[in-house]
Amino acid sequence: MSMHPGAGPVSAPSAASAPAPAPAPPARHVPAAIRLPWLHLRSRRVPSALVALLACGLALWAALAYHWWYGTGQRADEIPTLLEGCAAAIIGVTTHSPFGEPERATGRWLPFLRPAMIVALCGAAIGFLALAAAISFDPKEGIGLYDGMLPVARNLLGFTGIALLFSLVFGGLLSWIGPLAYVAICQFAAVANYSEPLTWASRPPADRGGWIAAMVVFAVGLVAITIRGPRVRPSGE
Repeated sequence: MSMHPGAGPVSAPSAASAPAPAPAPPARHVPAAIRLPWLHLRSRRVPSALVALLACGLALWAALAYHWWYGTGQRADEIPTLLEGCAAAIIGVTTHSPFGEPERATGRWLPFLRPAMIVALCGAAIGFLALAAAISFDPKEGIGLYDGMLPVARNLLGFTGIALLFSLVFGGLLSWIGPLAYVAICQFAAVANYSEPLTWASRPPADRGGWIAAMVVFAVGLVAITIRGPRVRPSGE
């Protein structure tokens, strides 16, 4: 007890009379099989990449519906091929890891998460482009992809393989240079009527050599990025 001038004794509050703290809410247990892939996707900015891939689909829809730079013959594929290269560039950038070497040292699930993410993004990109082509398709007005969806899938997978290979050499944030530069090469080859399997975007839709070249490049890039991962610069880019 303490005494105050002109007042009687005052009792100090006891610990027993203090209100009990509110119980903490129970922690939500998220299984590691869900939490780890979600964290991997967020660290690679996959939600933003999906928005960008959707924008590529919208651009294809607008190009078809409003006849943006849509010529005849080989020139009819210029805008779709450019958008396929843009989609591949977006996918390549998602290989960049913000954690660098520490993640490589501790991330034993990386060899599984890397290829799964790439394949899923390729499927999403092809799906968005196919949806755009289907919505804008109008045979009466002559609106539609010149060669259908076969070259879209072939070109996108091949360009993605180039992006993956560039990420091994230059890093994920610079991997977009590869597919966009290769799009330009394929466009020049198509305009000049120069057709080789390695310039698969200038080949007919069902051309075996073009498909083999594109799939080999995609497979090599996917295996390499699975095993090694993108180049990590000391500056973190």
